[in-house]
Amino acid sequence: MKLRELLKDVDYELVQGNLEVEISDIAYDSRKAQDGVMFMALVGFRVDGHDYIDAAIENGCRVIAVEHDVTVGEDITVIKLKDTRVDLSILSRTLFGYPDKGMTTIAITGTKGKTTSSTMIQHILNISGRECGLIGTMGVFYLDKFYHTMNTSPESYDVFKYMREMLDHGVHYLVMEVSSQSLKLKRWVNVIFDYAIFTNLSLDHVGGDEHESFNDYKYCKSLLFKQCKIGIFNLDSEYASDMMDGTICDKYYYGKDSRANYRLVECANVIKNGFTGIEMKTDGKIQDTFMVSILGTFTAYNALAAISVCDLLGVSISDMKRALEVVKVKGRMESVPVSSKFSVVIDYAYQGIAMENVLKTVRESNPDRIVTVFGCGGNRSRQRRFDCGEISGKYSDFSILTADNPRYEDNGKIIEDILVGMKKTDGKYIIIDNRKEAIRYSIENAKDGDVILILGKGHEDYQEINGVRYPFDERVIIKEIIDEMSEEEKEELGIVVEKIKY
Repeated sequence: MKLRELLKDVDYELVQGNLEVEISDIAYDSRKAQDGVMFMALVGFRVDGHDYIDAAIENGCRVIAVEHDVTVGEDITVIKLKDTRVDLSILSRTLFGYPDKGMTTIAITGTKGKTTSSTMIQHILNISGRECGLIGTMGVFYLDKFYHTMNTSPESYDVFKYMREMLDHGVHYLVMEVSSQSLKLKRWVNVIFDYAIFTNLSLDHVGGDEHESFNDYKYCKSLLFKQCKIGIFNLDSEYASDMMDGTICDKYYYGKDSRANYRLVECANVIKNGFTGIEMKTDGKIQDTFMVSILGTFTAYNALAAISVCDLLGVSISDMKRALEVVKVKGRMESVPVSSKFSVVIDYAYQGIAMENVLKTVRESNPDRIVTVFGCGGNRSRQRRFDCGEISGKYSDFSILTADNPRYEDNGKIIEDILVGMKKTDGKYIIIDNRKEAIRYSIENAKDGDVILILGKGHEDYQEINGVRYPFDERVIIKEIIDEMSEEEKEELGIVVEKIKY
């Protein structure tokens, strides 16, 4: 594609060079820039792509897009844009042939429930014969393909690339988690989603490198509903009206609220006849009973969000029921078979409200003890740490404070913050900085009837320390810990070796 054609949907200034050069691809990483590729100098929180222009040119790149004035050789074509990150979305959409036009797009935003709801939607659509892709916290999934991603919402270039790949493989539905950060950075200004779902909102992602205030966080979430055709809102959230403010999309509602189109009437945890999950009854547009194979009454809201959009897409109730009865979400109330004497559950809960929901759900099953292993992420809200400490101290019988993803922070300082909340309670605790050793301690000291909750990382298969991601899948870690035990230790703890999987 000629550079002139690639730039047709953006406002630009040709600083120097030739618009008739051929462009085969776009790169925002200088290591991927080469001859025929246009390098986009993105300005981020920690890194400014303008600092890597020389590296891109050394790799053979001859076309660069910038926000700031730069000095380069006369043989380099320089395009100046107002906002390279915003225009990356527009240019990527053009480069990949507007793939969103060939897909039914479903976007989900909210503090909690995005991953579970999106997984449910994908599972329902696939079972109904509608091939659906998913882009979100756990990666990119479609057909039998999987790609790791660094963020809940990848850069716009990557999303449009995945869209094109999906479309070329006959996948015409896409469900996508949309983070507040991606909305704040205006990655999707040129996309109108067919459906957008609001799950809920709580005090999270405020501080650090995220949002400067809750109002900013809330506002950024609401931007999604100004660029969708149909909005689906959880009316039980006190912030639903904020999401709808100033929108012109068609609106549907779910929740317990009497105004909801898809209404939750009853919900109960069920553990019987080999089934572990919830039974939920609905009213309104769908009057029926659904079994959902994930524990927790909060699961009902995620299921209702999925039911709402799938009903609007024309999926049969029987297909919804079949899918929800067997759906599983990695790292969301995920039971890991370890012992015949105690239970181990992995969950992604990394902030107060989510942790409280998990702990209350487990408490309903009347365990002898709840032992909670958790830490908090670095370069994130300190309030989250206070809350997690207080919640664990209040609802756990014993807490093991450890590392999560400390990122660029000293984990000792993070634990000090957790203790601010913990010490508001009379909760018992121990500090074990190394996460593997913390998990080992919880297993080796488990008592009959314990439920060990390993919280905060869920589906993640890494631990981020000082900007480096080290392999750390808690299922693998548990397997390693068991393998390192003596036969006598395994027998004493009731370890069921054949059931432990990577």
